[in-house]
Amino acid sequence: MIRAVIKGTGSALPARVMTNAELAARVDTSDEWIVERTGIRQRHIAGEGETTSTLAADACARALAAAGIAADEIDLIILATATPDHTFPATATQVQALLGCKPGGIAFDVAAVCSGFLYALATADALLRTGMGTRALVIGAETFSRLLDWEDRGTCVLFGDGAGAVVLAAEDVGDVGPGDGPGILASRLHADGAHKEMLFVDGGPATTGTVGKLRMKGREVFRHAVVNLSEVLAEVLDDAGIAADQLDWVVPHQANSRILDATARKLGLPPERMVMTVDRHANTSAASVPLALDVAVRDGRIQPGHLVMFEAMGGGFTWGAALARM
Repeated sequence: MIRAVIKGTGSALPARVMTNAELAARVDTSDEWIVERTGIRQRHIAGEGETTSTLAADACARALAAAGIAADEIDLIILATATPDHTFPATATQVQALLGCKPGGIAFDVAAVCSGFLYALATADALLRTGMGTRALVIGAETFSRLLDWEDRGTCVLFGDGAGAVVLAAEDVGDVGPGDGPGILASRLHADGAHKEMLFVDGGPATTGTVGKLRMKGREVFRHAVVNLSEVLAEVLDDAGIAADQLDWVVPHQANSRILDATARKLGLPPERMVMTVDRHANTSAASVPLALDVAVRDGRIQPGHLVMFEAMGGGFTWGAALARM
């Protein structure tokens, strides 16, 4: 049985840290207001020379080092982002060049906003299982601060910049059961374009010719997120034949602490099994899941053999989940 196995993780953050106190000097808000409603205390903001591709390449370099795999062994790169360096070419091709990966390999971007890493992971899993590649970099990277309206306190306090990456390898794991052995065990993806007006950017090359700014109806997004995430998590658990109480960790999209707590309650999961980094990174969109994963791997919480669930929901709406044994 061929599976896509996670061999290494990596992440990267911009040098600049913006605290809630700094934000409070710019917009009508306070540290107490932000922490109470979101759990966020600070975020990283990309500066001059820091782009989606440079953050992605740094995260990939760390993931490759952790995996003990050279860049020229990579033949598939999928980068999830809503903030590409350019309209085209795909930022994944720029990462390919920056790292010195194998020429002629596959490299492309995925646009599913905060769910982008889940979409990229499921796509890479399918390609590796069918022999379209042997070793892959799956990346979530964002410079989301460049889409923010810094006068809108309802959105500018929520987001930050960063990147996370995993190295996947196609491996024969032998004759194992659906929930046994290492690798990606199951994944599910969904979308519903009817809700576009709840979370979107009001620009684009084919409409306004501008980049635009992020707009969000927070309460409506929250309501949909809790329902959609709990349902897709149940689907993946059912596909893998795993009960929720068998999970070692859930690595969720770091939207805000209230959504994470509500999702955990709906699944009956103890909060201590949820990896939370939203307090220090804020919502980094497609980067948030792999960034949180790398933090938990490097601090020793996530160990080989652990069952780890990933989940996310973003604008579109898009949402998804994937289960992996490390």
